Amino acid sequence: MTVRLETPRLILRRWRDEDRAPFAVLNADPVVMEHFVNPLTRQDSDDFVDRIEAHFDERGFGLWAVEVKASGDFAGFVGLWPPNWDPSLTEIGWRLAKEHWGHGYATEGATITTVDGFARLGLDEIVSFTSVDNIRSQRVMQKIGMTRDPADDFDHPNVPEGHRLRRHVLYRLRPA
Repeated sequence: MTVRLETPRLILRRWRDEDRAPFAVLNADPVVMEHFVNPLTRQDSDDFVDRIEAHFDERGFGLWAVEVKASGDFAGFVGLWPPNWDPSLTEIGWRLAKEHWGHGYATEGATITTVDGFARLGLDEIVSFTSVDNIRSQRVMQKIGMTRDPADDFDHPNVPEGHRLRRHVLYRLRPA
């Protein structure tokens, strides 16, 4: 199994115990979590890391911890994940601490992740989705070559009816 992926500026790797505290901080940040129904508690964040690591062990892929090579800083995650409401899909997602926004890290990490997904995992499609108003994430999706058909947009089943984040856009990517 691949233990890590590398780009010129990033290392995408398995999680370490020392990643848990900064991950909990970013999951509790209302700016980072603006497009999620709720921020995560420390326990929720730690449980998420446990699920990520278990998924790596069981399936050979997951949400990579992102480390910035120049500083060694933990920046967040980028990786592949099956949505709990449709495990037949493979979603690419990212969540970075706001101090790491605007550097192209999400795009860089997502690009190498899609290459790995198609080459090593043999996926025939990768999807990504977000709330309609999350323009930053939609820009990343577009930059990595994903396309959107508005007919695929949907009401997220894990978001309560009437909630401002319920409507989601869906982007797709197939191997070249």
